[in-house]
Amino acid sequence: MELQQMRYVIAVAETNSFTRAAQRCLVVQSALSHQIARLEKELGARLFDRTSRRVRLTPAGAAFLPAARACLNAAELAAAEVAATIGEVRGRLNVGLIPTVAAVDVPATLREFHHRHPHARVSLSVGASDELTEQVRQGEIEVAFLGVPTTSRPRGVMARELARERLVAVVAPDHPLAAEPSADLRRLATEEFIDLPAKTAGRSQSDLAFAAAGLTRDVVFEVSNADYLARLVAAGLGVALLPPSYAAGLGGVTTIEVTDAPTRAEYVIWSRDTCHPAANAFLALFGIEAKSEGRDREPAEAL
Repeated sequence: MELQQMRYVIAVAETNSFTRAAQRCLVVQSALSHQIARLEKELGARLFDRTSRRVRLTPAGAAFLPAARACLNAAELAAAEVAATIGEVRGRLNVGLIPTVAAVDVPATLREFHHRHPHARVSLSVGASDELTEQVRQGEIEVAFLGVPTTSRPRGVMARELARERLVAVVAPDHPLAAEPSADLRRLATEEFIDLPAKTAGRSQSDLAFAAAGLTRDVVFEVSNADYLARLVAAGLGVALLPPSYAAGLGGVTTIEVTDAPTRAEYVIWSRDTCHPAANAFLALFGIEAKSEGRDREPAEAL
């Protein structure tokens, strides 16, 4: 069994196609198919059901996939650890972030990281805070930047708070509220809202604030993408509550102070269990010694 064979299996599983997997792995399809067939013969089980229209994992393939990922991660970590002994940071760093991250200038941070460690490779993904926390817990990403209500902290991971900020209301320029210097939640509760999906951390901070004030609001549009949310606001379809540092970069909208607005806390989080050299080097840019903090500090409290 070879690591390259595992890479091929993962590529097919993720693309649901031998053709696309071969393109991703930069090999001809016949070579990829041959290696997977060799692996299936060695294992004594088919990993994929193949038809002319679709490819899907068999039960054996579904069982093999997480172990294959773990093997590849372990091999990459081993190479990175050896490189670290001679002062080099290598390997792949997987970083996740919410779309409204504001406490960190992510492009500038990545530029500095790449300047210091040119042999490291970075994969960047965008998601919701709860999804990113789970991905760090599962070892799918090493570091993530989150935004959560100040009444909660990420659970099962190491975390450091980076900043807090009160949300602001964002409306279309021709909205009646655009002429007001400020508003409170009671006034905003009379408006139709655009917000993130229910039960996400980005949504819950607003839901909790209105509930604590004894108010209800009408969320007429749920949008998973913050940039598109802002476009709907600009089109006059409703109002939204957003972090001020994020709202400041939006065009076509007007920002209004909310006197009793909810507050969001931004965190950087990383795994409690393992932190490979690339992750350690990245966290060091924020003055974090991941290994020592992982030993000496209690895990963060529950969301």
